[in-house]
Amino acid sequence: MNTTELRMALRTLPFLDAHRTTPARHIRLADDPPKLLVWDPETIAWMFGADGELDHPGSRSLLPLFGTHSLLWVDGPRHAAYRRVLGPPLRGRRLATYAPLISGTVHESVDALRVGQTVALADWTRHVALRVIARLVLGDLDERADAALRDFTSWIDDALGSRPRTLAHRFLRGGLPRSGADLDERLVTLARSGRTRRPATLASLLLDADGPLAGLGTAEGDLRDQLVSLLFAGHETTASAAAWTLYRLARDESLRRDVRAELDATTDEAPSASAVPLLTAVISEALRLAPPVTVAENRRLRCPATLLGRTFPRGTTLTTSIYLAHRQDDGFADPLRFDPGRFLGRKPPPSHYLPFGGGTRRCLGSQLAMLELRIIVSAVLRRLRWRLVNPAAGRLQLRGHAMAPSSRLRVRVTACRD
Repeated sequence: MNTTELRMALRTLPFLDAHRTTPARHIRLADDPPKLLVWDPETIAWMFGADGELDHPGSRSLLPLFGTHSLLWVDGPRHAAYRRVLGPPLRGRRLATYAPLISGTVHESVDALRVGQTVALADWTRHVALRVIARLVLGDLDERADAALRDFTSWIDDALGSRPRTLAHRFLRGGLPRSGADLDERLVTLARSGRTRRPATLASLLLDADGPLAGLGTAEGDLRDQLVSLLFAGHETTASAAAWTLYRLARDESLRRDVRAELDATTDEAPSASAVPLLTAVISEALRLAPPVTVAENRRLRCPATLLGRTFPRGTTLTTSIYLAHRQDDGFADPLRFDPGRFLGRKPPPSHYLPFGGGTRRCLGSQLAMLELRIIVSAVLRRLRWRLVNPAAGRLQLRGHAMAPSSRLRVRVTACRD
């Protein structure tokens, strides 16, 4: 790792902010082979269009967490098989069948809150989102599952909950910690025990003996890697987006009142995007300024390509900076200002706005995430009144590659409704 990569690793957000207006819209992170951080719209569009002809090397920092078999970085036929299995239930009409489960889980968490209670906002949204994805992946949550989720949370917090600790793991302790054989075994056992539940769990689809992933359950470590990847990716980023959306609404009384009025016009606990355009715009703007991850997946050239005014050799790695792409003046007027109105009746091109990535690696759970966010925010606005205890703590903070609010950000519940 050279000094440029080290600066980006140690002071990621200040490093990125310092390059927001760089005319070239890319940074050369390494030379041999070349490695570039890119936020040029034309290059992003090319990468997404050529995705099938590119390799997708995994994240060096997250590889120890999710394992070498993770669906997050497999390529070729195996990657296509995962998308065929997991894609259909996570979009369209089949996704709608999960809405009651998601809504019920969210309302259980709201039910547990009491007037006068002070809550760490990001911790609460992580708790909610983890229980949602765990029910989708594993099925009903009993005491065994709850215990496994507590240990899963402790492991992720150890790895990513403190930026100094995360950096210490990476640079002083040989990498981020693995989950441990005991937790791995319990997660695999839970996945196998839920194979006959309806609606079908995501784990049961992975384990279908007649499906395109037949034999997954017998491959050592393979099923574990997929379960951990689904649980993590399916809750950490959604939780951060929910926390930011709720924070923005808590800060702006007028906006909060307008969104509540929009919700009053529907009784649906899982409103569609078209039914709540203002709420959807608030979520979209929160995702713009605090995208689920700072960078999209790595792409590596299989053959030379002419990009950014020059030819790069085979083996060049290109990483899209979602954070910087979302903060460009020509893509978004006054880009550092929070303005949901920019998403009302408008849809930015995917080379400018890409909170869920793009190309063949676009997040499989993007529609699930948006549905879940609408359900969480709707439930909170309809049933709770709370106020920010320390609004100044609403600062961007890296948690792995995700951007959560500071763990110190608190809200106090002032009223509850059944």
